[in-house]
Amino acid sequence: MRPLLTLCLLLGFTIARAQAPAKPADRVPHHFFTLTNFRTEGGAVLPQARVGYGTYGHLNARRDNAILLPSHYLADHHGYEWLIGLGKCLDTTKLFLVTTELFGNGKSSSPSNTPEPFHGPRFPVMTIRDNVAAVHELLTKELRITHLRAIIGFSMGAQQAFQWAVSYPTFADRLVATSGTAKNYPHGVVRLEGQIAALTADAAFNNGDYTAPPKKGLEAFGTVWTGWLFSQEWWRKELWRTYSPPGTTFAQVLSGFRTDFIPGADANDLILQMRTWETHDVGTTPGFGGDVEKALRSIKAPILYMPSETDLYFPVGDARYEAAFIPGVTLRPIPSLWGHTAGAASNPADAKFLNDNIGQFLAGKQ
Repeated sequence: MRPLLTLCLLLGFTIARAQAPAKPADRVPHHFFTLTNFRTEGGAVLPQARVGYGTYGHLNARRDNAILLPSHYLADHHGYEWLIGLGKCLDTTKLFLVTTELFGNGKSSSPSNTPEPFHGPRFPVMTIRDNVAAVHELLTKELRITHLRAIIGFSMGAQQAFQWAVSYPTFADRLVATSGTAKNYPHGVVRLEGQIAALTADAAFNNGDYTAPPKKGLEAFGTVWTGWLFSQEWWRKELWRTYSPPGTTFAQVLSGFRTDFIPGADANDLILQMRTWETHDVGTTPGFGGDVEKALRSIKAPILYMPSETDLYFPVGDARYEAAFIPGVTLRPIPSLWGHTAGAASNPADAKFLNDNIGQFLAGKQ
């Protein structure tokens, strides 16, 4: 089932590892930036908050060729290789790319790797704004980058791109958001709560203080999540056969998603990032009083907004609603049956659509 599971590797939903990467994985530097006494929006103070990140290419002498690619759900610093390299829209001979990792991915500070009193279920909920604030520190203090050519985000990375546009409106020249919105609306909360409920119903979960992975809960979580991942027509047309060995059956596909959805993922890490996802709302940024429309109207940088036409996580209707309030937005839905995964180039047609449109946008041709 591995060829199929490359579709959802670390829920980046990319086939980057099945394609030729920009350069061998072991040559992409992986770094960590540590913030001391990091205060979260909720008021918790982490003595040390660690942010993982990768870099591609080289920062030029003027320090003005940088692009930020903030990570998506449980992804690592390889999560955007569908945009990077020969024949793609991000040329590492000209650009310096910074790929950051969200709190809770198991490498940045997470429930699974933080000592008490914040280990496991006691790790504080981290908001999208917490993640953006930490990466702002990384860029300005560690890398001494005070301006970006662009911020490009998929899914939870798109949530971060929108938050950057509201919190730091002049920090980037351009922004790109694929398969993600500026607010997680109530239906999205219901979906995520259903997945959390499936995971935590396993008695072995033990309120997050498990001594071994809650296998049944993890399998229930994977099954529920899979039902939302692709479009209904994707399943009807059996497009899963695209990356499956000949003779693969539907039962095998479903079993693969159920038993090995995110190999090795920690249950508390999964939940932490779901909480980050479901609480996101640019309208609750200080100064906007909970008004998402007011926050969207404040955006100054041009945005290429690319929802998937068949996304069940971030429906295209939500994107159309938000786009009506964003000055200078280019709304370009991805014409795809691949659901949420279309925003991360899970098939060749979507990869071409994304690279062509993002490349033109970055070049000022849209």
